[in-house]
Amino acid sequence: MSQVIQQRAPSWEVERWFNTQQPLTLESLRGKVIVLEAFQMLCPGCVAHGLPQADRVSHAFSPSQVAVVGLHTVFEHHDAMTPTSLQAFLHEYRVGFPVGVDQPDGRGGLPRTMRAYHMQGTPTLILIDGQGRLRHHHFGRIGDLELGAQIAELVLEEKAVSVGAAPSTSIPAAATRGCVGDACAPEVTP
Repeated sequence: MSQVIQQRAPSWEVERWFNTQQPLTLESLRGKVIVLEAFQMLCPGCVAHGLPQADRVSHAFSPSQVAVVGLHTVFEHHDAMTPTSLQAFLHEYRVGFPVGVDQPDGRGGLPRTMRAYHMQGTPTLILIDGQGRLRHHHFGRIGDLELGAQIAELVLEEKAVSVGAAPSTSIPAAATRGCVGDACAPEVTP
């Protein structure tokens, strides 16, 4: 399931971080598109699809433009999915991007960040634009091409914001005929 939204992203409530020297916040990542991959290490879809896709994204886009962040959201099997187990899991599966452990609610229910983001389960992939707004929310599997297009669109929007221009998705008039770069369009005579 996929949702397009535009509201301020809630702060993350993380009890511990892996693969980063400093705790990450939305504010510290301002100006970058954030790919937030919520997972559980015992979730088959997360291990087979979600985490490998997040790893591909982390290698496909510049870290100066896109930040990939994992969020371990434990809502079942609490005794098996401890931070010590997660540390071994991240090492064995060679997960190199930063991963935060979602703060438990203290009652055995949904972790705090998972609840704040209205996640339905795992894997969940959330895209946050460079201004800190939720833009896409995917529960389950999303194709690489669709995800890459969504991330690229947000990167282009952020570039436009940083130079003070309005983002444009239209093709410039000069590019609709003749050759521009590697693309050519036929000359149209009225």
